[in-house]
Amino acid sequence: MTVFKTFLKILNKNKFVVILYTVLLLVFGATNMSANQSSTTFTASKPNILIVNNDEEAGITKNFIKYIKENSKTPEVKDNEEARNDALFYEDADYIVYIPKNYNKDFLDGKNPEIEIKRKDSYNSAFAEMMIKRYISVASLYRKGIESEDELIEKINETLSKHVDAQVVTKLDTTGLAKASYYFNFASYSILACLVYVICLILSVFNSEKVRKRNIISSTDYKIINRKLLLSNCVYSAIVWALYVIAGFILVGNVMWSVHGIIYLINSLVFTICATTIAFMFGNIITGKGAVTAIMNIVSLGSSFMCGVFVPQSMLPDVVIKIAHILPTYYYVRVNEAVATLENVNLETLKPLMVDMGIVLAFSLAFIVMSNIVANKKRKI
Repeated sequence: MTVFKTFLKILNKNKFVVILYTVLLLVFGATNMSANQSSTTFTASKPNILIVNNDEEAGITKNFIKYIKENSKTPEVKDNEEARNDALFYEDADYIVYIPKNYNKDFLDGKNPEIEIKRKDSYNSAFAEMMIKRYISVASLYRKGIESEDELIEKINETLSKHVDAQVVTKLDTTGLAKASYYFNFASYSILACLVYVICLILSVFNSEKVRKRNIISSTDYKIINRKLLLSNCVYSAIVWALYVIAGFILVGNVMWSVHGIIYLINSLVFTICATTIAFMFGNIITGKGAVTAIMNIVSLGSSFMCGVFVPQSMLPDVVIKIAHILPTYYYVRVNEAVATLENVNLETLKPLMVDMGIVLAFSLAFIVMSNIVANKKRKI
């Protein structure tokens, strides 16, 4: 009880940090929620597709571009990659098609030239991809038996003209789920900042020279002290998590009462456990209060920027995504983004989510082991 009472006294002195990051979460969350109107259905007709043609606009290439334009909307975007990325980010475009140089000639020669794409994770982009794959598969099929390019184009157009008007419809509350994903993604930043800052400050007191020497000569094993501190941290973390869950119910609304809402809650709880062990590990490493703020900013802001909290993972460079794989926040955000598009909830669709949550728990275990190793070495010193 002595450890727990001391923990609560120090926590009480730093309660304003929790209030600050809670207010930040509520302000940013509410701002995002008010920017969207609730909707219970989503209908996609013609997606917004950008075409970047590096080939001559003739033959198959010309026909392919014509097909895309007839079945999509072509937004006006400046002819540079930065503008295209911005169009994807701000949802002015759903899909970008890059037609390579010599595509027409290589296709007719049977080389199956690869068309590069860039897309958002949305129903419109999925519809665009299905439409483009349809053209390529039909063209590839006729190419095997037709040598004349004009005849080939005629057959392709004849086949593709025989279609039923398609709409992509889902019963998901896509707007509500998008709000929930944004809220819980941003909550990871607030959770990390609150836990790392406060827990590191508390542990810096327990790791001060006088207190540490007193613990070393005491009859209580260092593992027991660590266990009590970790339990106290868990109580504090549970309070922070519960606070953000209540805020989530208020801001997000009906989605939180669905199966998807339960998955968001479980995922956030798993991440809170991991964040607690991260804070506990750094708290055992840090010896002075001066480094706490720096560590808090590096851990919370760094992982948030790299793992898709502030910028969607689909918009991050590949090298950043590869590095982000070593951070638990990456897997937490990936679960949230997957839940937003999860239409059928069953064991098969939940497996990838459970794997990602399992990885986050594995990180937690690793951080606990590292904390004990550090504490043991300090005790010997």
